[in-house]
Amino acid sequence: MPDETKYQDGELIFALDIGTRSIIGVAGRVVDERLEVLAIEKEEHGKRAMLDGQIEDIAQVAKVARSVTDRMEAKLDCVLRRVSVAAAGRALRTEKGRFAMDLPQVSRIESDLISQLESGAVSDAESRLSDGDESPQRRFYLVGYTVSSYLLDRYPMTTLKGHTGQQLEAEVVATFLPSEVVESLYAVMEAAGLEVASLTLEPIAALNAVIPADLRLLNLVLADIGAGTSDIAVCRDGAVVGYTMATIAGDEITEELMRRYLVSFATAERMKMEMDSATITYRDVLGLEQSVPGVQIREALMGAAENLAQEIAQRVVALNGAPPSAVFLAGGGSKLVCLRDLVAQALDMSERRVALAGNNYSVSAFSQEYELNDPEYATPLGIAVSAGLGLISDSYRILLNGKPAKLFRSGTLTVLDLLMMNGYTSADLLGRTGKSLVVTVDGQRMTFRGESATPCTLLLNGRETTPSALVYAGDAIEFVPAVPGRSAARTVADLLGIDFPGGVMVNGAPVGLDWTLHSGDQVATREEPFELDAPEEPEEAPPEAPVPEPEPEPEPEEEVPAPVEPEPEMEPEAGPEPFPEAPAAPLSFARPLCVYLNGEPLVLPGKPGGEPYYLMDLLDRSGIDFSKLDCPVELLVNGEEGAFACELKSNDAVIIRRSERRPG
Repeated sequence: MPDETKYQDGELIFALDIGTRSIIGVAGRVVDERLEVLAIEKEEHGKRAMLDGQIEDIAQVAKVARSVTDRMEAKLDCVLRRVSVAAAGRALRTEKGRFAMDLPQVSRIESDLISQLESGAVSDAESRLSDGDESPQRRFYLVGYTVSSYLLDRYPMTTLKGHTGQQLEAEVVATFLPSEVVESLYAVMEAAGLEVASLTLEPIAALNAVIPADLRLLNLVLADIGAGTSDIAVCRDGAVVGYTMATIAGDEITEELMRRYLVSFATAERMKMEMDSATITYRDVLGLEQSVPGVQIREALMGAAENLAQEIAQRVVALNGAPPSAVFLAGGGSKLVCLRDLVAQALDMSERRVALAGNNYSVSAFSQEYELNDPEYATPLGIAVSAGLGLISDSYRILLNGKPAKLFRSGTLTVLDLLMMNGYTSADLLGRTGKSLVVTVDGQRMTFRGESATPCTLLLNGRETTPSALVYAGDAIEFVPAVPGRSAARTVADLLGIDFPGGVMVNGAPVGLDWTLHSGDQVATREEPFELDAPEEPEEAPPEAPVPEPEPEPEPEEEVPAPVEPEPEMEPEAGPEPFPEAPAAPLSFARPLCVYLNGEPLVLPGKPGGEPYYLMDLLDRSGIDFSKLDCPVELLVNGEEGAFACELKSNDAVIIRRSERRPG
């Protein structure tokens, strides 16, 4: 019966919002430049597996993510493989960057020029990040950026594509997260059996759902209040001008109820949601059932809610410079009934200028089945909308084997840097020659080399390249890892020939010509063959004549002299007489290759079978540990850049050395 399993096609968008309290999945397709939402699923973490937006228990979070995915698959009747996700703003670093380009003549501005322009601005922001980092060894991911402004011939523009000009300039707001924050997110997705199709930042995603681009001329603020963090984004004059976050969020309010009423976290969460009820019944940690008026719960939360509102207001004013024109509250924490009023008071704004998110979702998303105007859907909807409508800034994307590569940035990137970031090792680049076989034949030591590794294939934008080559925005890398060579393997017949008429002992025991040799084996030969089948005869003799016992006696007489005879022949070195047949057998060695490595002559022994030497064969002779590189490496053959698979010829001058140029 044919397999009728359906798999996620390229047009089906699947997004997961990995929140501190729960995971929400959204799936849909783009229809007329809006996302049609086909399925939504939500599941809370069974225990506190996340803290302030950071994943603590990878296995537990992956379990919930898999559960949500399974239910989504059941609704969609297909297997989901690719997922779009967003990283929380914990430890967020934001920097502005600016870059200008002067073209040689007036030209039409196309996507490639815009990509270079934005990449330069991101690199400028990145350099500022490095300058202000107290721990220069800490690695950061570029998780997103937004363009604040474009200038074309010094005239402000909202977009450059299709226009003509000569002087281009762009300013961006780039956001970075420590590598450990993003790596844990990738680890969860991998454990859940999913591949990350796109990555952005949670406040960027929420902003794309809550505040459409045509509203960003106004000075608006989005505060996405989750359980662990409150992410804040500010826009004005048509652009996003900054992001920030606060670690005070919904959990602080829940924890206040836990302390006040001696209840579990789950009970406190329920009480918080039911505070509008006349009476709330609960069971405390002592097992006693209690009742409390809903108004009392509200009063108990007032202090924690005021602290949250004050923290949000302070962050907004610090980022925006003054209270904005309006504030949108999103996320599960925004549903706290008194929070809107408290945020308005803290910002000294009218309560009518602070609203719950949800009214603008219809600009970019719709559904025939679900009510979408829930502020909790801001981030999951935003992730799906951003991926589906192409709102994720991917001008700094680099493709590795046709898929977006994971990028954490720390200055200039080389091909080697990028491969290491994406899980490849030096062994994948260099390959390993198979193990050699070393045996001693009649006192003569013989070494058989293992097969050389099959070189890796390394292409940059379709052309053969080197690991030290620099990569830029929009580049595409194709990489096929090196295949380790097979270890050397020989039988006795391979050494002596299949027609060798004499006897052979390996490590003192008689063997046949089909015996497989191992490193360290001692092989001795003699002119007369051994009767290796003799031990089988006594097994047949006893059934025929069990009574007469003289028959087994001659057998030890035959066995005893057999091992004794070769010993005197081995000591006087009589073996070399039959041995000359061995090299005449299948052993044929190619001529050695003479090259110059870093200015010094190097003689390479010929490979069995006459295979050529490649540049990669010399890497382990260069003295460089490729697994601990902190700078690019120059690979030159006769003064020109050489690739791993570059075949070496006699008298080639090879340079393998660390470059003076260091990243950053």
